[in-house]
Amino acid sequence: MFELIKAGGFIMIPILLCSVVTVAIVAERFWTLQRKRIVPDNLVVEVWQRAKKGRLSEEHLHVLRKNSPLGKVLAAGLVNRQHSREIMKESIEEAGRHVVHSMEQYLNTLGTIAAIAPLLGLLGTVIGMIKVFAVITTQGIGDPGVLASGISEALITTAAGLSVAIPSLIFYRYFRGKVEDFVITMEQEALKMVEALAGERERERYSSAEHPNVSAPRVAKG
Repeated sequence: MFELIKAGGFIMIPILLCSVVTVAIVAERFWTLQRKRIVPDNLVVEVWQRAKKGRLSEEHLHVLRKNSPLGKVLAAGLVNRQHSREIMKESIEEAGRHVVHSMEQYLNTLGTIAAIAPLLGLLGTVIGMIKVFAVITTQGIGDPGVLASGISEALITTAAGLSVAIPSLIFYRYFRGKVEDFVITMEQEALKMVEALAGERERERYSSAEHPNVSAPRVAKG
């Protein structure tokens, strides 16, 4: 393997660095973008039950923000649960933008590697062919062994560049699609919570209007 890398020339160094970064990003994103870590099951039901019973303290909201991206989005809406539906949605959307940014972390780097790795391979190919023509110019084509070094460098760098670029592009597309799925799921879950809280407030308002707890004023007898 070392001999193969050495035969590829100095262009193999940035290609190898790109491969190391790709492996690190893919491993980190697989660990981070697990469904149970992003959108835990039954989280909205648990939050709704606490909110309905009036057991949502600031400490609970702090824990909710730290536990998962979905929890962070829900907490943004719960902070404004006494306000209108529109204000709750605005706060959720703002928190959602920050959450999406964190979920897309390093994906631009992965996409960049997918784009530049073939170019690095092409550069190695060009450099290898330049060496071949330089040898032909000075020594002719009588000895094929003399040309083998440049040709080998050209082919190895091309293959190495493509070997890094293809998996990088595949995982880039995969993680982008996964993030989009999580975003849709979080939007649906947050909307459920907003509608549930808004509906509960409306029921309380109608109940108060139908059964006002106001005692009639007493008239003092003279």
